[in-house]
Amino acid sequence: MKNLKKLVLLSLASLAITACSGGGTPSTQPSVNPSVNPSVEPSQEPSVNPSVEPSVNPSVNPSVEPSVEPSVNPSVEPSVEPSVNPSQDPGEEYQREDSDDVYDRILSVYEPLIEAAKAEEDDDLRFVKYAKAEAALLDAALFVPTTTQGGTFAITRVAPHTVPFVNWGNDDDRLKGLVFAEAEDGERIFIKGSERDEMIELWKEARAGGAAYDPAAYLRGKGYTLATNYTTTFASKPETLDIQNTSMQSDTEPLVNAIEGLLEYDNLGNLNGRLATSYEISDDKLTYTFHLRDDAYWYSADKTQYKKVIADDFVAGLQHMMDAAAGLEFLVEDVIVGCTEYLYDGGSFEDVGIEAVDDSTLTFTLTKPEPYFLTRLEYSCFMPLCRQFFLEKGGAFGIEEFQEAKLDPNYAFGLPDHPESQVYNSAFIPQTLNDEELVYVKNENYYDVDKVTLDRIQWVNDSGEDGQAYWAKAKNGTYAGCGLNESLGTLAFSKAEGLFDDYHYVTDTNATTYFNGYNVNRGAWTAGGTVVSNQSEAQKIINHEAMQNNNFRRALQHAWDRTTHNAVAVGEEVAALSLRNMYTQPTFLSISKDVDFEDHTFTKATFYGDLVEYFLENDFGRAINLDDGQDGFYNKELAQQYLAAAKDEMGDSWQKVVIDVVYYDQVDGNVAQAQWYKQSIEDSLGSDNVEVNLIATSVKADFYAAGYRAANGAKACYDHFYGSGWGPDYGDPSTYLDTFNYGGYMLKVCGLGA
Repeated sequence: MKNLKKLVLLSLASLAITACSGGGTPSTQPSVNPSVNPSVEPSQEPSVNPSVEPSVNPSVNPSVEPSVEPSVNPSVEPSVEPSVNPSQDPGEEYQREDSDDVYDRILSVYEPLIEAAKAEEDDDLRFVKYAKAEAALLDAALFVPTTTQGGTFAITRVAPHTVPFVNWGNDDDRLKGLVFAEAEDGERIFIKGSERDEMIELWKEARAGGAAYDPAAYLRGKGYTLATNYTTTFASKPETLDIQNTSMQSDTEPLVNAIEGLLEYDNLGNLNGRLATSYEISDDKLTYTFHLRDDAYWYSADKTQYKKVIADDFVAGLQHMMDAAAGLEFLVEDVIVGCTEYLYDGGSFEDVGIEAVDDSTLTFTLTKPEPYFLTRLEYSCFMPLCRQFFLEKGGAFGIEEFQEAKLDPNYAFGLPDHPESQVYNSAFIPQTLNDEELVYVKNENYYDVDKVTLDRIQWVNDSGEDGQAYWAKAKNGTYAGCGLNESLGTLAFSKAEGLFDDYHYVTDTNATTYFNGYNVNRGAWTAGGTVVSNQSEAQKIINHEAMQNNNFRRALQHAWDRTTHNAVAVGEEVAALSLRNMYTQPTFLSISKDVDFEDHTFTKATFYGDLVEYFLENDFGRAINLDDGQDGFYNKELAQQYLAAAKDEMGDSWQKVVIDVVYYDQVDGNVAQAQWYKQSIEDSLGSDNVEVNLIATSVKADFYAAGYRAANGAKACYDHFYGSGWGPDYGDPSTYLDTFNYGGYMLKVCGLGA
């Protein structure tokens, strides 16, 4: 979502080249599963779950015409001057630049704009200022947005909207309320598309204040039998059970079903108490006081009650998250008093603005009022940690102390193969954790067990490389649903067997945004044992110089036919539906009043995406349609104009650029998309100017090492990486944009960072 949330990675089955992505939410599972999550909403995780319904996004309009040619002349001096890196002699050995210097060069306009937005106290004016910053980010052309989740054909037995309905945080991965039907013969092999439509209308009525939404009763009334053992898939095994010590959704997606926090969204989108029964906010909006329930406990893997959940567990969790420094710290920096000082200036944790007043009372003190603070609390970094158990397993508190403790051979907390190395306080408890499967079973002692609809959740290791086998498992009930995918054949199978017409539906799009990242400061040419670039030292220097030029990167933005690229995986009928043209979801929010800013009045209810589009055209001279559901960037003529401008600016230093793109060759869709990417870029820009070098690997771990699991920008082994994604952590545009601010999590996708 991430997860962070989230660093998400697009499904390998629908993406030729996937990318490492932030956490959002750096927290994202690098799925190689073709399923489109046709039933759990609104997963920021690349769909590895054949039954997760993405959230409804009203901004997708398949009837929107592609954008008209942007009215910009790239030969005119752009508003952001395309700074060019001082040349290296092509005869020398390539030297990677200092990343701070590259950041300052490329994002010199973006950084002050986002800082000005963050300092703004008026919510609506802050949104307008963020929109101007995002326009600057798009114009800097470090990446081009590609798709979101959803907008594809699917088939399922899962009722829509039975998990938390929210665009940010981890709650959408919580499955304790999931409702789905058993596989039956005849008319009930899957849920009919018309029946899903009826349930969605009932859900909408409930959200509007009507009768309660009861999908279980609806399905029983239609003759379905409800199932309680749910099987889904994973492609990258969790590497830890320590929820505060990861920024990968592949780790957190299963684990949030066993650990919960203060608040949680329900399936109608309402924020309710979980471990907190109530809360108050001080008059100055700086202090939040939570009152905890008295019937929540930690349980060991053998289901034995270990200890009561108390306020101090949240204090321990926050400190451990900062000590672990796994990529989530930015979510508390300059938000909670004392966190920045503790992290970077040798401050004492005693001065951090979190306090257990007593066992049932917890307070947070903020550095400044933040109207969306509560929306942060559903994210994994705010989960509790049982201090006593952590210490028993060799843990320690303090930044240096923890780093030393985790190197001790006796450290035994959160080990990925050992359920007994963690304790759990939610609806499920892990029982089996290995390379082939993860099995969680219902916690019969959970305080809200009567509302838990599942007895068992099983994640099986299935990358979806065999579309026919995947389809068979969906039909026989092993999986609760299946994405209907062109390249894997599942779409054709559904049509051949006469199931498509009655049972298919189009999945909703959501707030996760995938993008193609350009590596502007490359530092690695090998990854794992099978990803190897053959670039010469001279070619490395040529590539680096070209990547420093804004107009060259703009040329790449406009050279890629993303609709066809999507079509080779999902089919032409839905190819445009999931396309996205900006980083933040265009309808993520709207302004609540008229706003006067820089001699222009933005009217009440203007969507955020429309604000960004205004600034991109009027401040940066780039008229691009940023609506979802169409390709606002692809324009061969414009790409060629930007390339010509780049060549003029670079002069004698210009030579042919050879771009490395890494892809996983065990999925036909990945191969097809990689080949199309090469064809599209070379056709638009000319192969004598830009050549795409495809690097295939059949080793999944090496593919992930090249991107998704790359520790930092210096380890990013590619020139272009498409498929990186981010899902929001909380309800403010900064949840996206901070990831590209100085030190931001997603900068590593573009080769920035140590």
